[in-house]
Order: sequence, then C-alpha cells, then structure tokens
Amino acid sequence: MKNLCRFCGKELTTDFADLGLSPISNEYLSAENSRKGQMFYPLHARVCSECFLVQADAYSSPEKIFDDYKYLSSNSQMWLRHAENYVNMIIGRLSLDENSLITEIASNDGYLLQYFNKKGLKNYGVEPAANAAEIARQKGIDVVCDFFGTETAKKLAEERGKSDLILGNNVLAHVPDINGFVEGMKVLLKDSGTITMEFPHLLNLIKEMQFDTIYHEHFSYFSLFTVKKIFEKHGLKIYDVEEINTHGGSLRIYAAHAENNELQINERVDKLLQRELDFKINDTATYISFQEKIKNIKFNTVKTLSELVLSGKKLIAYGAAAKGNTFLNYCGIGREYFECIVDVTPEKQGLKLPGTLIDIVGEEVIEKIKPDYIAILPWNWKTEITGRLEFTRKWGCKLITFIPEINIF
Repeated sequence: MKNLCRFCGKELTTDFADLGLSPISNEYLSAENSRKGQMFYPLHARVCSECFLVQADAYSSPEKIFDDYKYLSSNSQMWLRHAENYVNMIIGRLSLDENSLITEIASNDGYLLQYFNKKGLKNYGVEPAANAAEIARQKGIDVVCDFFGTETAKKLAEERGKSDLILGNNVLAHVPDINGFVEGMKVLLKDSGTITMEFPHLLNLIKEMQFDTIYHEHFSYFSLFTVKKIFEKHGLKIYDVEEINTHGGSLRIYAAHAENNELQINERVDKLLQRELDFKINDTATYISFQEKIKNIKFNTVKTLSELVLSGKKLIAYGAAAKGNTFLNYCGIGREYFECIVDVTPEKQGLKLPGTLIDIVGEEVIEKIKPDYIAILPWNWKTEITGRLEFTRKWGCKLITFIPEINIF
C-alpha cells in the first residue's frame, strides 16, 4: 500500500525520522491495564518531495486518541500567561468588541477562552475530548464537543453565525484531514475575519533536533513554506506571521480570505519564507540527514544515564508529557534508569507511562526520594520546571535535559 501525502496526494518516498515502534503517546495505563499489554505502532515520519509537508503515518484514529485525553493546558502557569497575553493582544489588534464572535478550535479545558469571558466577549470552543470539554463547561465556557472539519463548520456557521476570529493553538498538527480542517475554517470565517494558528516551527524542529515532538497524535509538521501552500489552496492568505518561543519555537500565523483586500501581506511573511528557503526547506537533502543526528542523541543519552546508574546515583524524571514518551521509547529507557516520573497533573498521577511503564507520581515524592539527578523531559517547560525544582538544590540534586544535546546543570 502506497503512502500518499495527506495534503497534495503525492507518493511519499523520502524518510525524515524512523523512531521504531512506539505506543500512542498519551495512552497512559493503570496498574491493572498494564498487565494486559499495550499496542505498539511504527512511528515513522516522511517528507513529501512535492509540497514538503512532514507527516507521520496514522495508526490510531483521532476518536481513540481523544477518548480520554490527559493533556490539560491549565496545568502550566506559563501557558496560562501565554494565553492571557494573546487575548489582550488580539482584542486590541483586531478591535474586537461585544459584537464580535470568537471561536477556538481545540479549546481543551478552557485555558484561553476564560480570558475572553472575563472581557465580556462572545466566544465558544470546539473540543473533541469530552473530559476536557466538561472541565471547560464547569468554568462557564460554551463548548461544542466535536471534531472540526468542513461539515462541522457548515453546521456551526448556520447555527451560530460566522466568526470574526478563529484561533487554534497546537491543533493544526493533530489533524489527519488537513484539507477538510482548513476548508472548514474558510467556511466558518466572516468575510472580514482573521484566523490565527500557532504550531511548532519545522525549521526549529530540524535545527534543534526536536525529534521527540514526533508522535502518533501529531500527524503533520509545518514550515511556513508548506502551510502557506495549504491555506492558499483553500482560498485563504497568510498576511502576517510571528515567531514565538512556545514549544521550542513556534509560529503564529494570521490568515484571512484571499479576496479580503483590506489586509495587506506584512513583509515578515516574505522575510521568514526567504530564511526557510536559505535553509533549503524545499530540498529533500535537508530532511534525509536528520535520522543520523537523532541516533547520536540516543547513543549519548543511554551512555550518560547508564554511567550514572552504574555509579550508584539515584535518578527520577519530571514531566509525563507526550514528547517524553517518544524520547523514552525510542531510546529504550525505562524503569531500570528512573525510579519514577513526577507530574503535576492529578489525572496522570497513579498511572504508568505508555511503553516504559514508569510510575507517575506527585511532586511530594521528590523530597522522600531525594534523587541525585532529575531528568526534565518536556524541555519546552525547562524554565518553569527548573523554578519548581529549586528546592532540590539543598541536597545537591542536578537537573538534566537531552534536547538538542545533553545538558547537566
């Protein structure tokens, strides 16, 4: 069976990253379920030689992935500040008021829409994970529990009217039907409206060796070069772009109807496109070399951790995030290295990591164990986590990150 590009339909023949077999990254297990085994699937990303969309094979349906979704955005104070800052910025930039309608796609637990509520602006979320949607509703947020696409957009436009602002943070990568998703935004957007989407920048993923952001839940990985092609195919133009520091370096794109002549394309779009082209983002050779580089990270990580364990050091990990699960399963690192993994999300505590079966515990365990080293797996929250772990310095604990290279501090 041929692998075809989910955007342009061309056969995929160029490998980007083959990470072997891995479980679904957010499929955490109870002690009882861990004895029943777990399905592993190939985690293999390829790049299209026509449109240069990097994409992973789909082995699990979105319905299964989001059936009981454990990632809740409000558990990060840094992410909440990011959301509040965005709301304050976009209200001023677009002159949004009480007559405006705002739609967030993948609104999670209401982490962002709560700030629009505080401003008294009409809004609602579209969220496929029922547990996250219910948490948002408890905060007084209007949520439609559904997957977003063309048909959903038509229904929403008919029932609620078209939106002045459609936003989505870290959702574009989660969409298997990228054409239906972008077409849906075109359907739901008011003639004068704006779309903002945030997603990790493929350029940074390659430069900073962020291979652990590849997992089954992420179907696609975007450069501005490629996302511009996708939006243009569906009658949308990207009129501005910002580089932001979330998730190891992300893009925030601003899009509008192609026929909207009131919004002119900012020079930042052309400048970033040129930087990508200078990096050879449209050359398959750029992607082919990635595999060898991530092998070196794996070998160096296993060597370093093995030396620490064999010398009698006590190690735990911090952050039961999806990227950490990709990293641990690819490197073959399990309970023989880490006694446990700490996470502040109550819904994850008491469960086990997919694949490695490392126990997930609360922060209170750190003081009891007094580890010599704590490995921070979600490196994108390094600053926040380092602050939380400052108390461990009193017994000489050191922290470790692995991406883009090993750093012990």
